[in-house]
Amino acid sequence: MTIRDKIFDKLQELNMTQKAFSEKTGIAESTISDWKKKKTNPTADKIMVICKVLDVDPEWLLSDIEPQGDRGNPRDWYAIKAETDGGKLITAFNSMDKAQQARLLGYAEALKNATE
Repeated sequence: MTIRDKIFDKLQELNMTQKAFSEKTGIAESTISDWKKKKTNPTADKIMVICKVLDVDPEWLLSDIEPQGDRGNPRDWYAIKAETDGGKLITAFNSMDKAQQARLLGYAEALKNATE
């Protein structure tokens, strides 16, 4: 299934019109209409706002991988908004020197092991 198909299927599932989708994403209605009529996909700069509005993961939108609860394969990467707790943690981690990063990773590993 193409990115375009997934977007329009999700819009139908959410009972969201192209006009409402346009208003929520800031993407012109004519652009969204072109995806459907010309069978084209959105440009890369639109993917994250589309995912946010449709409440889907970029991995789902960009691939044929379907989430299977806890049984999915571990991810090689994550797309995380900066203002979330995870995003704040990554921002703080990236501002640390290598020794501080190693120490924090040690704490995180110990905490994880303590709860298992």
